[in-house]
Amino acid sequence: MITGASTGLGAEAARQLVRLGATVAVVGRSPEKTAAVAREIGAEPLVADFTRLADVRALAGTLLDRYPRIDVLANNAGVVLTRRSRTEDGHDTMFQVNYLAPFLLTNLLLDRLTTAGPARVISTSSKANRSAGIDLDDLEGARTRSELLRYGMTKLQNILFTRELARRTRGTGLTATAFHPGVVPGTEINRDSPLIAALCRYRLLGRVATVAEGAAPLVHLATMPDPETANGGYYHCLKPNGPVHPHATDAQLAARLWDRTADLLGLRVA
Repeated sequence: MITGASTGLGAEAARQLVRLGATVAVVGRSPEKTAAVAREIGAEPLVADFTRLADVRALAGTLLDRYPRIDVLANNAGVVLTRRSRTEDGHDTMFQVNYLAPFLLTNLLLDRLTTAGPARVISTSSKANRSAGIDLDDLEGARTRSELLRYGMTKLQNILFTRELARRTRGTGLTATAFHPGVVPGTEINRDSPLIAALCRYRLLGRVATVAEGAAPLVHLATMPDPETANGGYYHCLKPNGPVHPHATDAQLAARLWDRTADLLGLRVA
């Protein structure tokens, strides 16, 4: 199951995994784009807008009803914004889409993921995780002045979530990894950020990757023969042990972030 799969690297990963024989559920925000990708590859389209937590809960319910086993949950949906906005749930939009919604979705599916057989949770992060730390008293980055720094904060939260998920589920057969896909211009993540799109286009954020190259780490992590070797890890493209902010290795911070996030969502989790 791949979120953010109606376009960009999510759609490309879905194509590649179907060619490898996987059954894929394509999740996207746009009904038209999601349906088009699903028709192309013979997959099921599921529509969910992560700016609405009710959509996330409905998506989880649909997946649990239709799929007795989920082998891979790819938390790929994300957004970069240059102006602050809030969702109808009252949260910062970038924080909710990039971190809070995938945290909720994973936890709603956790029993299925840990009991129906070996499973993998893969989260799309970013090298931008190195740009900002985590303040447990300011999870949504209200005191962070730069939107790009706040984006990096959400991607660091993805990595801490991944490492804490790996710790909490160790021995269940579930593994968790995060990765940076590379700088991929023209993807849906930049839809609301012309500045970021322009920086990508003119290669001011580093080497530009193709969509196929951006999808490669997700496909690799979904199909690698021994996922335990990567459990809790962060990949920079296809390389393990990618560079991270110092907070990313703080086990106590990861555990406290998990608890704070669960409290924020009203979740009862182990």
